[in-house]
Amino acid sequence: MIRGAATALAVLLGAVACTPSSTSTGPSSSARVTPTPSPPISSDWTEYHRDAGRSGTGPAEPALSSPKVAWTMGVDGHVYASPLVVAGHVIVATENNTVYSLDLFTGSTVWQKHLGDPVVASSLPCGDIGPVTGITGTAAADPSTGRLYVVAFIRPGHHMLFALSLTDGSVLFQLDVDPVGSNPAVQQERGALAIGSGFVYVPLGGLYGDCGAYNGYVVAVPEGSGQGFAYQVGASRGAGIWSSMGITVAADGSVYVVTGNATSGSSFKHSNSVIQLSPDLLSVRSFFAPSDWAALDASDTDLGSVGATLLPALGVVVAIGKQGVAYVLKAGSLGGIGGQVASRKVCSGAWGGTASSGSTVFVPCADGLYALTVTASSVAVAWLNGRVGLGSPIVSAGAVWAIDASSATLYALDPASGAVMFSTPLGSAEHFSTPAATDGFVVAPAGQKVVAVAVVS
Repeated sequence: MIRGAATALAVLLGAVACTPSSTSTGPSSSARVTPTPSPPISSDWTEYHRDAGRSGTGPAEPALSSPKVAWTMGVDGHVYASPLVVAGHVIVATENNTVYSLDLFTGSTVWQKHLGDPVVASSLPCGDIGPVTGITGTAAADPSTGRLYVVAFIRPGHHMLFALSLTDGSVLFQLDVDPVGSNPAVQQERGALAIGSGFVYVPLGGLYGDCGAYNGYVVAVPEGSGQGFAYQVGASRGAGIWSSMGITVAADGSVYVVTGNATSGSSFKHSNSVIQLSPDLLSVRSFFAPSDWAALDASDTDLGSVGATLLPALGVVVAIGKQGVAYVLKAGSLGGIGGQVASRKVCSGAWGGTASSGSTVFVPCADGLYALTVTASSVAVAWLNGRVGLGSPIVSAGAVWAIDASSATLYALDPASGAVMFSTPLGSAEHFSTPAATDGFVVAPAGQKVVAVAVVS
């Protein structure tokens, strides 16, 4: 038995039949434009930071050389989710609950699908996304089945998982993913979706401001549709799974989640924790929490502001949150309370998603972008670039790419030193914005636009 671990709770979902939603505006399509056929690409970016392992590493070639903006495309709402790149198409989802498929080489619209009216932000008890909130968490694509999975927050207030055709955007099925007993009005689907072990995983947390009786959940739905269920974090209130990085899936199918602060209760119930779940979410395989978890609860200093970073070659998991302390944990045996292998105060606080390359982890902090050198028993700071605040990084074309939201600038940095290799203004950016990459391109969300940069002119 795992010391102090709660038993995973299977929670049936409120409505899992493959039936149309009861929205006032159902899914609709616009006329499609068929672009000139594009050259093939070899590298897809199918989930947040490329894959369910959240590596954040794209193709090294072609290497960065005289980059330039290739195209800019406006969309119908703010883009908080990361773009995806699948088979030469850029997938973009907006807070207006619209999904676009754009041609990678031209930016022209291949198809677009509106999934229903988004929720008016002023109708919610708290939150930091407006004037409407719709699709916030990054979608996940499965090219082997031709499906795209995305969760829309639909008026008057429920979270609906849609499976769309990657070919034309048509709806293949849809399921309500609000667990029984939850209050959708105070739950938020900010974290990225993931695909693994035949499931689509959907994390849920609370709104900015910690209002209402929200909980941390991971919902699992079979890829082909069917009965959905959820793991609920043990804390009676709070402990949301809300980082934009979402959950991380290991090679053995284990699902790693990092939780935020509990907002009630004094006993340990997996708030501010890294939790390793079985692929079916029915058991907690191991967990970790800092020794000062109760103080982190009391001060709203979430460990879960960043997801879990897996370094399989070292057999470790790295976690870092609002406190700015990086923890090195043994993968598969996370150590329980205070059981880290190593820890170090790194920065003033971290939010968003990481990327890794070998033994280096790139971390988005409030005071800049940090590169950490990790071993099986240590962590050290390799460099800091103070220009890029809270820029969730990726690695591609021989550079580290990140968006500084305060200046709405996309940067490319030298992975070895953090020196700026290239930058371009985006015009606008949302907090937690992160780009995607493929052969020869980096694609960045930019407020109500998408900007594609060609890495070679």
